[in-house]
Amino acid sequence: MSDIPAGLDTGTKPEVTPFFDPDTNTISYVVKDPGSTACAVVDSVLDLDWAAGRIATRSADAIIAHIREHGLSLEWLIETHVHADHLSASPYIQQRLGGRIGIGDRITVVQDSFGKVFNEGTEFRRDGSQFDRLFRDGDTYAIGGMAAVALHTPGHTPACMTHVMGDAAFVGDTLFMPDGGTARADFPGGDAGVLYRSIRRVLALPPETRLFMCHDYGPNGREIRWETTVAEERAHNIHVRDGIGEDEFVAMRTTRDATLGMPRLIIPSIQVNMHAGQLPAPGPDGKRFLKVPLDAF
Repeated sequence: MSDIPAGLDTGTKPEVTPFFDPDTNTISYVVKDPGSTACAVVDSVLDLDWAAGRIATRSADAIIAHIREHGLSLEWLIETHVHADHLSASPYIQQRLGGRIGIGDRITVVQDSFGKVFNEGTEFRRDGSQFDRLFRDGDTYAIGGMAAVALHTPGHTPACMTHVMGDAAFVGDTLFMPDGGTARADFPGGDAGVLYRSIRRVLALPPETRLFMCHDYGPNGREIRWETTVAEERAHNIHVRDGIGEDEFVAMRTTRDATLGMPRLIIPSIQVNMHAGQLPAPGPDGKRFLKVPLDAF
């Protein structure tokens, strides 16, 4: 049985438009209520040329153009977690289209941990108040007339949430496509056993539930894909299909994670995203600076 609140209508089928960013292999989404012009944006991307220290807005501008072209009203900007591989464009999009920025309430744990890593001063608020809404496990909200629910699915990070909007679930980095497996669990606050239990919770949703990935890397050279179903994951996921137990998963995940390097953009991404995507304030000369902590990861 699913532990989704009874009031959620998983029979509603939102219109989901993906936006793929090849630089970070991230898929962002515009999710439209089928009964109105209301929509949400999930896991937007702000372009960053890290070597040159240059910000661009191509990815976000494509989302903005889509929303305007279709006459949509943006109500929510959802972050499934504090991303370690790309900067969020939520503030940039919010300034142009409105909407509320939401993330899981365990963002406070991430802010406390990484506030120390980045030597943030006492002026850095570690209470999540940079965001408009902090979702607790089971919280419901609306996108127009469509019900949505936030499920706490930690393990990759302490603040990971899966957002179920009608019959569509946005899983962040918790799951990949069946041939891609699952997210790593070795970041601060990560836990492979917790991740396994979170994934099994997602896979307890109705089998026809559409699952939308935050990343895809085209394993074995296949074309990029981002949509599957609970039934497909349960039958074919290489790491957590039905029949694979927690102990087996934890052993696999722990061994695999030990071979992985840090994401290319982890330093700028976490530093910015724990501030709800706000870039550092400019100095007297108008320039902005990011910190690079040495030997911190």
